[in-house]
Amino acid sequence: MAKANLIVTFDPTHSTSAKKEIENLVKEIKETAKILSCEEGLAQVVVKDARAIVKALSKIKKDKFAYTFHWIPMDKWCKSTIADMQKVVKDIAKDISAADKWKMEISKHKSDLHDKELIIKLTEVIDKPKVDLENPDKTVWVEVVGNEAGIALLKKGDFLKILK
Repeated sequence: MAKANLIVTFDPTHSTSAKKEIENLVKEIKETAKILSCEEGLAQVVVKDARAIVKALSKIKKDKFAYTFHWIPMDKWCKSTIADMQKVVKDIAKDISAADKWKMEISKHKSDLHDKELIIKLTEVIDKPKVDLENPDKTVWVEVVGNEAGIALLKKGDFLKILK
């Protein structure tokens, strides 16, 4: 089965409306989306080019986003064990240059992993000095979904945050 290359978060009380919104917005930019799952505030979606779709969606009027909050491309998936996630984070962090300011975003769904331990264990494998939580050049995004984790290295504009 194909893995999601786009994660969309939404208000968990409006699953059906969020699914329609995802389909309609993607259709509006003349692309197609296959929604693998849409539950508990998280949709896992397969699209041709997640970054291109997010860039196109960022030009759409924000009032069209009634139910969805975050549109996040995913680069790789692994088991959500600390060791497996560390391997993937370390691998994608090779694309953070010494001059890049970076931060990590972690989001968990259906997981008992502890936030603090997760942040410490996953950031310790990134050997880059310039952490900037306010204005990073690159964001290591970790999306833990049960026993799997999606991980991506994103630049500004690669992901969409709709502020309500």
